[in-house]
Amino acid sequence: MEILMDPSIWAGLLTLVVLEIVLGIDNLVFIAILADKLPPKQRDKARILGLSLALVMRLGLLSVISWMVTLTTPLFRVAEFSFSGRDLILLFGGIFLLFKATMELHERLEGHNHQGGLNRGYAKFWVVVVQIVILDAVFSLDAVITAVGMVNDLPIMMAAVVIAMAVMLLASKPLTSFVNAHPTIVVLCLSFLLMIGLSLIAEGFGLHIPKGYLYAAIGFSILIELFNQIARRNFIKHEARRPMRERTAETIMRLMGQERTPQPDETATREVSQTFAEEERYMISGVLTLASRTLRSVMTPRTEISWVDCERSRKEVREQLLDTPHSLFPVCRDELDEIIGVVRAKDLLVALDEGVDIAEFAARTPPMVVPETMDVIKLLAVLRRAKGRLVVVTNEFGVVQGLVTPLDVLEAIAGEFPDEDETPDIIAEDSRWLVKGGADLHSLEQALDCDDLVSPTEDYASLAGFLLSHYGQMPEVGDVVELNSLRFEILEVSDYRIELVGITKVKPHDE
Repeated sequence: MEILMDPSIWAGLLTLVVLEIVLGIDNLVFIAILADKLPPKQRDKARILGLSLALVMRLGLLSVISWMVTLTTPLFRVAEFSFSGRDLILLFGGIFLLFKATMELHERLEGHNHQGGLNRGYAKFWVVVVQIVILDAVFSLDAVITAVGMVNDLPIMMAAVVIAMAVMLLASKPLTSFVNAHPTIVVLCLSFLLMIGLSLIAEGFGLHIPKGYLYAAIGFSILIELFNQIARRNFIKHEARRPMRERTAETIMRLMGQERTPQPDETATREVSQTFAEEERYMISGVLTLASRTLRSVMTPRTEISWVDCERSRKEVREQLLDTPHSLFPVCRDELDEIIGVVRAKDLLVALDEGVDIAEFAARTPPMVVPETMDVIKLLAVLRRAKGRLVVVTNEFGVVQGLVTPLDVLEAIAGEFPDEDETPDIIAEDSRWLVKGGADLHSLEQALDCDDLVSPTEDYASLAGFLLSHYGQMPEVGDVVELNSLRFEILEVSDYRIELVGITKVKPHDE
């Protein structure tokens, strides 16, 4: 009891426990790496069994203090170096650490046996346990010698070793989970083991390296890795705020080779992109961007709608139906905003031959109307209910803004399918493109292989809207605008509309 009342004994015990824990941290790190080589169900068992055997080994070494002292007596000399039992243990331990750390680094960097999944090759249980015991034997020597040098009482030494080992057992599982969850930390820890292995070999040759230098280097590296982990965590949080659809689309676009700033380690990405043909990349891009598109960018605009006026004569209506290649027509009274119904051209021709009133016939199939603010994905359900008929798009005041058919959605995905009386909105001519003012900006981005025309915050969907937004006024024929490394030349203007634009790419000034 007198020993327990001595403050110096408690101070020595506390100091020794702290030192034993510090000396055992590197041991814990390597145990975490070794335990990861086992199946998940056996890792805890191997860790606990290995550390328990190590505890028995340390207590056994402490019990033969007199033998520990003789380990420092030189056994033989080679040239200028004399080697004791302690030196040989340090030499073989350092070589063991160098070998294991080098092999582990090779496997981690080459990606062997650390891929995860069903085909991963696991190590045998007792092989890993033996490696843990051997490793701890190397580090036990330092820990035991430290205990012998600091405290004179054997019970205090054993108590400190038991307490330190209990703390290591408690910390081993969370430390193992943390290390294995962060690949960069594993590589950093293996680098520490290389450094410790070299220091053990140096001490085996009698070249003492102060442990403070090693721990200072390890502490500095851990501090840098801490900053790296904080930065990575903040990046993940920032990415998590973005919609899942946007992140998924961006990832797939990178796989297809659509990333604008390729990174040096994207060999696999380029190989994957070569497996996609240009048409496939175009269609996949159209599918991925469909949800982010506005209804205005998909619909046929009001100015291009062909509609039937029921107030016109039957002869005029017949001529219009025969001269226009469309199969569906909205039937209106005097103006487009007064829609009565939507009819098929062939059905209306039959009705005309039978003398049926046009307005009465059109009223049998009233139009399906959606607001221009509707999401394109939700529009698909409306088109299914329409059963092949067109859908009318209106604004908040009920004014018709355009029409949407299943063909319009298909064109948004796969590109244009112009009618007989239409020309494509985008025509490529060598290094120049002739583009209609009403051309969709999403399609234009894909044709020009750029990604800075569409803006989610701006209220325009066509090339004309893009130019008017940046130009600030109605341009005239011959005006030239340079935006986003593109040169836009106004070729045709009519009725306050931009009809045709010539586009060429402009090299940045720094090139």
